[in-house]
Amino acid sequence: MKDTVTLSLGKVRELSEGILMDNGFNQDHARSITDIIYTNQLGDCHSHGLYRLFMCTESIQAGRANGAATPTITDAGPAIVRANANDGISLLAFQEALPLLIEKTKKNGIAALAINNCFHFSALWPEVEKLSEAGLAAMAMLPSHAWVAPAGGTRGTLGTNPFAFSWPRQGKAPFTFDFATSQFARGEIELHRRANKPLPEGVAIDKDGRPTTDPEAAMAGAMLTFGAHKGSALSIMIELLAGPLIDDLTSKESMAAAEGRLEAPYHGEIIIAFDPNLFSGGKAAANDERAERLFADILDQGARLPSQRRQAATEHNLARNAVDIPQALYDDLLKLRKK
Repeated sequence: MKDTVTLSLGKVRELSEGILMDNGFNQDHARSITDIIYTNQLGDCHSHGLYRLFMCTESIQAGRANGAATPTITDAGPAIVRANANDGISLLAFQEALPLLIEKTKKNGIAALAINNCFHFSALWPEVEKLSEAGLAAMAMLPSHAWVAPAGGTRGTLGTNPFAFSWPRQGKAPFTFDFATSQFARGEIELHRRANKPLPEGVAIDKDGRPTTDPEAAMAGAMLTFGAHKGSALSIMIELLAGPLIDDLTSKESMAAAEGRLEAPYHGEIIIAFDPNLFSGGKAAANDERAERLFADILDQGARLPSQRRQAATEHNLARNAVDIPQALYDDLLKLRKK
């Protein structure tokens, strides 16, 4: 039996939208969710590609995520947009709020979008790259569930708390990074569990606070932040900016709200965008050249920019009009189809 199956890019979209609509999402939500899943799968970001359909379907089956929710977009101030997802998955709210965020950023130089009352499962880099496509720099962050122990701690208090940043480049793919403040993304631990593979040392502790490489023990215990106290401090910052600042839940509150149900974390998200032209006094082109000299010096040393591997995978998969996924994953996904 083959270890992998090759799917055409059209089949990826068809499979994703079909599973989502079979399980209760309307067409608008199915398309907005599939856009992100497709983009991640295209870049071989397997932990946030088709695999995430399990979390989406679990969320709606738990009875709380609203697959037909219509987001409410509010012009909340000169440089603030609020998007109430109304208990839907976050992506449709982001999609509908994006034009106003771009408009405000280009008018004021800086603007922020707060997405509230949403279920969230997705990577953040496609969102900040949408802003780079408009010539803007951007960062995004959010909490999750309290799966991560703070530095020196023994139990989950923080979320995996991802942070993403994107910088626009003239005629080139943007400089983008997206990482969890935990050593591992939660999805990576689940993929290790599914493959019966041990975790690297130093990424998790068991329920008694002891280091573990067992994915099952890690999921019953707690994950660890990267960089010890440095990653822990960043994670706490994200809890505050994407929680109390925007009147939404911390990771611990999100986990309590789930009451043990299998569902995507329920919380908020903050996205901050910057207009390089206004910030530089109309010298965006000249300063783009300075940024490119920085990137060139990094590459000249044999180093790699964070998004290069993903961008190369995207180009490769676009050229062959296909992606490869594990056969076992594909078999499990087919079980989610109901028609």
